[in-house]
Amino acid sequence: MPPKLSKRQQREIDELEALRINQLSGDEIHEPYYPKVTAAATFSQLFAAEESNEESDIEGDHDKHTTSSKSRKQKKRKKKTTSAVDTPPVPSHEFILPQPPSTSKSHAPKSSPSAKSERKALKKAKAKEKKSTMDELDQALAELSLKYPSSQQISMSAADSQAFSKFLAVSLAHLDSEAELRKFFGSKVIQANKTSSTSGGSGGRRRPPLPSGALRSNLTKPKPTWWAARQREGLSIRAYTDEEMRAKADRHHWDMVSDEKWWSVEYSKKYKSMTKAFIRTVMSGDPQGFWNMLGKLPWHADTLLQLAEIYRHREEWTQAVDFVDRALFTYERSFIGTFTLTSGQNRLDFDQVENRPFFLAIHRQITDLQRRGCVRTAFEFARLLYSLDPWSDPHGSLFHLDLLALKAGMGQWLLDLYDMFASRRRQRAQDKTDTRMDPSLLPGWAYSRALAMWISEDAIRDQEHKASSEALKEAILSFPAVVPLMADKIDASIPDSIRSHRDFRIETDGAYLSYEISMLHMQSHLYVQHTSGIWKESAHTEWFMSVLRSLSSSLPASLLVSSQRSGFLHLYSNSINLRYSAYRHLVVLESSYKRLFSFIPRDVMESRFLACDPLPPPSRVTEYDAQFFEGIEDAFELGFGGRRTRRQMEADQRRLAQLVRDDALLQQVQEMFDANPEIAERFPGGILQFAQIIDQLPEDVLEDMMAQIAAGGVGVGMEGGEQPMPGGFEGDVEGRGRDDEDINEEDEDDEDDEEISSALVRGLRNIIGRFWGAAAGVQSGGEESISDDDGADREMLDVD
Repeated sequence: MPPKLSKRQQREIDELEALRINQLSGDEIHEPYYPKVTAAATFSQLFAAEESNEESDIEGDHDKHTTSSKSRKQKKRKKKTTSAVDTPPVPSHEFILPQPPSTSKSHAPKSSPSAKSERKALKKAKAKEKKSTMDELDQALAELSLKYPSSQQISMSAADSQAFSKFLAVSLAHLDSEAELRKFFGSKVIQANKTSSTSGGSGGRRRPPLPSGALRSNLTKPKPTWWAARQREGLSIRAYTDEEMRAKADRHHWDMVSDEKWWSVEYSKKYKSMTKAFIRTVMSGDPQGFWNMLGKLPWHADTLLQLAEIYRHREEWTQAVDFVDRALFTYERSFIGTFTLTSGQNRLDFDQVENRPFFLAIHRQITDLQRRGCVRTAFEFARLLYSLDPWSDPHGSLFHLDLLALKAGMGQWLLDLYDMFASRRRQRAQDKTDTRMDPSLLPGWAYSRALAMWISEDAIRDQEHKASSEALKEAILSFPAVVPLMADKIDASIPDSIRSHRDFRIETDGAYLSYEISMLHMQSHLYVQHTSGIWKESAHTEWFMSVLRSLSSSLPASLLVSSQRSGFLHLYSNSINLRYSAYRHLVVLESSYKRLFSFIPRDVMESRFLACDPLPPPSRVTEYDAQFFEGIEDAFELGFGGRRTRRQMEADQRRLAQLVRDDALLQQVQEMFDANPEIAERFPGGILQFAQIIDQLPEDVLEDMMAQIAAGGVGVGMEGGEQPMPGGFEGDVEGRGRDDEDINEEDEDDEDDEEISSALVRGLRNIIGRFWGAAAGVQSGGEESISDDDGADREMLDVD
């Protein structure tokens, strides 16, 4: 009689038997049946057997705890002996186990010829069924593509986009400009430069360093002088639904791409109220208002970018770069945990105004990095800008990448991306409705592709350069307008047959040209202007001229028949958004390419737009208008001035008492506010805001502010009309809103105004010095907060 089995052991036997039965009674295609074998027990079976032995011991021997010590020693000795045996004992019954064949050749069991033939037959059956399944799937997809043509476009676009995302994946390691500079100049030089640039500061005293690791960023290097940052600073991000993605594709007449993910940033109510105050400040033409705004919300991206522009026009590059970095940091914190830069598949909708400051900040960063010579970092930021919206390229990142790829040693990236789009264009030649950006159709990319091929050939010592020369000939015949412009820039003399050819003529104004022809000549000028330096190298110039000479004797009467040129003209004639992208690229870089504004249509240049949102796209969904701010109050009208609540005023008094315990000094500051309503008007947050902003102001800004106050508080309202921003404060701000008689009287009283201004500045310096001296005696640094009427909104006040 077999021994009694435990429940667990019996369950395992049942499962194994069921498995054997399923294999024997399966369909035609099943795993091969292995003959009945007595298998060695597995680890789990040993564990079960050991457990069953313990259970049987407990059931069969109720006097276990009364056994002698001698019997216990015998049991222990028996267990040791059992564990030392190589093949542990198994229950008396036999397990029927389906064992898979071993992958090791040395331990593989020998199979009989019949078993081998059976396996081959099974493999053939599997392959036949798989093929029939795939045939059925292909047939179903073909039927669907006929019934729903858009589904075919989705699958094709998905295949392209899967490879495309690899080109757009950002390398975080190459976003560090300091690391790139250290490779050239060494860490000591860079550190010394950083110390000298931060020691001057922005007019106020330096803040205590932030704790190590307090601020982390992939796009910037947070500095100790920055304000403390909370989690998202009023910005959040959300993913688009399928309906929103379809609406986006319909607006632009695109095919849907299945593996792309579109996002949009959203403003909190407080952030939107600050944006409304920002627009009012821009319209007023008062730069001091931006400092007031930073006192209430230090991480408002539009304000930071506007201040960066002001410093850029003053050629104070360090401060301009710092404010752009802060704007990038503001947006990056809203991406935490959701929007990744390294996948190459995340997109940001430029049609939403909330996203456009991030595009502008990256574009500003690219131009500054190029100015500093950080071409590898600039390339990575340009690739990031391109990845945000590659199908409309809102800020013309491709006009940067055609040069940066060559200078940063990323020529192969340019060649591979060009070839991918060229192949896609050939496959979809019949599709005339696609209006997505195609780099292989751009004049600059055609010429840069040829140069990248030449550089690659030169690296392997290819003296003939056949492939690159053919590519350059193709570029010349497709876009001949580049040739005379480039020849003039690199001081090369081209053959007369080319100079006199009608297709090589130079156009300097697009007023009498069609949109697409004007765009073609504008991009030709743009490419030559920013890449002539690399083409001017002697080896490149010599190669360029040799190709031209080889073409001069065989030029046809008309060159305007290439498929690449036709594709370019078709693309820009059918997409107004792509034309606006090129116009926006010039507007953002106005100081460098202002002479090319003649190619921008007059109606575009005369349209009203803000510097914080240059040339909103025609397909825009939102913009800074009355509809966007509906139901939102101005941040400086809400809870300030006459509308300040009793709770806020009590909080101000408590905070002042903590800062300065000199009652006489506080009274003196209050009297100064009461005696100068212009100052109180500029600081609607009261004395606390006044003290905070004054500590941040540079010397020249403070003196300008006091001069304006002494002159009568100019530029504090909106009645004077719109003041162009930024950089428009030097000329007519002081005369805004006054007639000629007032201006003449002011000219006569210049000396009196200067005396009043000097006296105010001296008095203000004296009071502020004493004020901060008293505050420093009470508290040496840190961050404090002021509660508002609902206790949810907090103002950050940094104190030295």
